[in-house]
Amino acid sequence: YRRTGGKIDWHAGRDLWMHELADAESDHCPPEWVGAEHPLFILYTSGSTGKPKGVQHSTGGYLLWAAQTMKWTFDWKPDDVFWCTADIGWVTGHTYITYGPLACGGTQVVFEGVPTYPDAGRFWKMIADHKVSVFYTAPTAIRSLIKAADADDKVHPKSYDLSSLRIIGTVGEPINPDAWMWYHKHVGGERCPIVDTWWQTETGGHMITPLPGATPTVPGSCTLPLPGIMAAVVDETGQDVPNGQGGILVVKRPWPSMIRTIWGDPERFRKSYYPEELGGGLYLAGDGTVRDKDTGYFTIMGRIDDVLNVSG
Repeated sequence: YRRTGGKIDWHAGRDLWMHELADAESDHCPPEWVGAEHPLFILYTSGSTGKPKGVQHSTGGYLLWAAQTMKWTFDWKPDDVFWCTADIGWVTGHTYITYGPLACGGTQVVFEGVPTYPDAGRFWKMIADHKVSVFYTAPTAIRSLIKAADADDKVHPKSYDLSSLRIIGTVGEPINPDAWMWYHKHVGGERCPIVDTWWQTETGGHMITPLPGATPTVPGSCTLPLPGIMAAVVDETGQDVPNGQGGILVVKRPWPSMIRTIWGDPERFRKSYYPEELGGGLYLAGDGTVRDKDTGYFTIMGRIDDVLNVSG
């Protein structure tokens, strides 16, 4: 009411000003030390293929992989301005807004809104205004902005100064080659590497992705697993299939940020992610995948749930 001049029912001794309390507090907040396997959070899957699962992540492994993949996938530098456009309520926002950039001490843009308001040039204006150097968004957003840009030059990326960008990325679904090429040409200026990332709520962080400047990219392919990630393509019995032949994406060995359990339902965790049909020792990603005959690059074809019913 000090700003508006309005009246409030103020009682001295009962009511306090928040800014006065905050001014009296220290800027330092000591961390709470916990064990590496202490639960950090529970995040529910979307439930698009069944009852939502409460994915439980650990403190040490998850934080390690969030920070490490920031450095590997995005080639993070101390002077970068990072922008992930995801909602914090989903795992992309958790790992690459709330945890990864902050664990690295990074500067980032946090945006609450939609890419088409007040017009479809909103993303490009944000990049230009805040000198974003690393940009991470979803193929769905890219495709919607392609349509808008084709209809109106004013919201086309060419109408904005995107010269601050050095790396651009995609997340959430496979990106079709046409959208990849548009993104590369009009947003990245044909100079920024595209990191087409494959991962899941359950994996906690990136699993298969190009390393910018090191991995030759191919439109529509997430290329190769990160160091230490033993991804493979197998048949319905868990046996490896030759490159060029489609199959089921699995991960053969543990990694730091892997799901620890489904909260309150360890049996469902085992059946969902380590099914006996695949031998019980392979992490089932649930995506149909093919590897290129020559390069071994991974291309994600889509979910297998409609064609393969694992564990009933």
